[in-house]
Amino acid sequence: MTRLLTVCLGNYCRSPFAALALARRGGEAVQVRSAGLIGKWRGQPAHPAMVAAARRLGHDLTGHRAEQVSTQMLDWADTVLAMDGAVLETLRAISSDQQAAKLRLYLPDRDVPDPMGGAQEVFNDCVVLIEAATALHLP
Repeated sequence: MTRLLTVCLGNYCRSPFAALALARRGGEAVQVRSAGLIGKWRGQPAHPAMVAAARRLGHDLTGHRAEQVSTQMLDWADTVLAMDGAVLETLRAISSDQQAAKLRLYLPDRDVPDPMGGAQEVFNDCVVLIEAATALHLP
């Protein structure tokens, strides 16, 4: 079984949806968790616009509650997928050598843009991009 951890800044928009999309694609062959670098939204549901965008693609994000990344999560994961370069750099700074070897960008050639502060269309575009990229990580 493959264990994936998706990480964004607050675990409020991108990483929760990425975890949900990867779990759906991978089925029983994968375990997926998500977390954020900061604990600002710890225990809170996903951003309402992200919940609405996820719903448009048939995903239910209403059960999500934000978590802050921990050493235990990094140890648990086989692969840690950072949603952007800044998140990746911070993860590298807080990781052991063994954990750092697991770190990757979610998209190999660019950041997943953070939709925070954007209109609903920005969130809609974000989930389409994230869902399409699940194929990069799972068959």
